[in-house]
Amino acid sequence: MKFIGHNTKGIIFVVLAYLSWGVLPIYWKQLDTIPSLEILAHRIIWSTVFTLSLGLFIKRGYIRKYFSDPKALLRLSITGILLALNWGVYIYAINANHIVECSLGYFINPLVSIVLGMVFLGEKLNKTQITAFLFAVAGVAYLTINYGQFPWVAIILALSFGVYGLMKKQMDYDSMSALAVETALIAPFALVYLFFGASVAGVSLLTQPYPVVILLVLAGVITALPLYWFGLAAVKIPLYSIGFFQYISPTINLFIGIYIYREIFSSTHAIAFALIWIGLALYIGDIIVRLRRQYKEVF
Repeated sequence: MKFIGHNTKGIIFVVLAYLSWGVLPIYWKQLDTIPSLEILAHRIIWSTVFTLSLGLFIKRGYIRKYFSDPKALLRLSITGILLALNWGVYIYAINANHIVECSLGYFINPLVSIVLGMVFLGEKLNKTQITAFLFAVAGVAYLTINYGQFPWVAIILALSFGVYGLMKKQMDYDSMSALAVETALIAPFALVYLFFGASVAGVSLLTQPYPVVILLVLAGVITALPLYWFGLAAVKIPLYSIGFFQYISPTINLFIGIYIYREIFSSTHAIAFALIWIGLALYIGDIIVRLRRQYKEVF
């Protein structure tokens, strides 16, 4: 595979997405007094409002096209369900003080992306990349084996977002329009929950303080923008590259969990994360070498 597949804009977009996801636990922690399902419902609804408003303004043709195409609706229904599953488990884990386990999930996720890319898209790795991959596998395996219990949160997060990334890569739809349709398709379920679930429990939007209301509404923006950037990146660079860049997000999550919310970080974690970072350093080094080589060929 030629290195030209590493589109510069794609790399910028994927880095922006993962930096945003990295600091997201701090945002959800401000809402930890609200049930996770209600936060999820608001996240879906306000993401729909934001993406549909923006999409209808600048991408109206795409949205109309996707809603009128049964095949597109089926695909986007599946990716919408994957998003809802990923969002729900993530919010639950953050507010239940499992940020380190979330970090583990998103360290496993790049490995899932790499495997999916090789199996379904025929993407290949060179020797340096294979070495980097093996270091990452060793780190994640060590951490998982020594975790002490089955990390179901981490596994669900890794699998749901890995398959989501694969499907986005294969669909090659307009990023914002596809996201608008995805969230719109699952929004009715969120509305049903808010009307018949959250309101019965006495925690409806109308009963919340204004700062909480603002945070819930803005959840649509802070959710949609990183996914929009991720969607742009998914069609511009190979899936294995997306997988390795994703280490940005769980690393930030890890530091937030340890240093801000004082979660446990043992010697087992230290060894595993060291192995993972060696793999990441090798891979980034390979990218730099190839970029320099490409630059010399052009100029």
